[in-house]
Amino acid sequence: MAKAKKPLAAMRRNSAGADSLAARANLGPKSARMLAGVGITSFHQLERLGAVAAYAKVKRAGLGASLNLLWALEGAITETHWRIVAKERRLSLLLALEDHERGHRDHSSAR
Repeated sequence: MAKAKKPLAAMRRNSAGADSLAARANLGPKSARMLAGVGITSFHQLERLGAVAAYAKVKRAGLGASLNLLWALEGAITETHWRIVAKERRLSLLLALEDHERGHRDHSSAR
């Protein structure tokens, strides 16, 4: 897994700036537009929020996100190719997403 990190860390980062979402490996213009649609416009915001919470925001907004976006977000944060994330972290991310959504529903119903 460490071998996949170095090339991804260098990919596309230099051309659009260090905090640009579209400049990150695994994220392109479509992903950046989805994230911007929910107010996430920088890599710093994505990193602070985390892949699961960011994905859940996009999904709740009805922006057509598939699970590939979750893998890509996690990959961008950890500098790991999204396919490796999907293969090695699928279960843990899906469980984290389920927990996140359960917590969000609990907070919504408490209001």
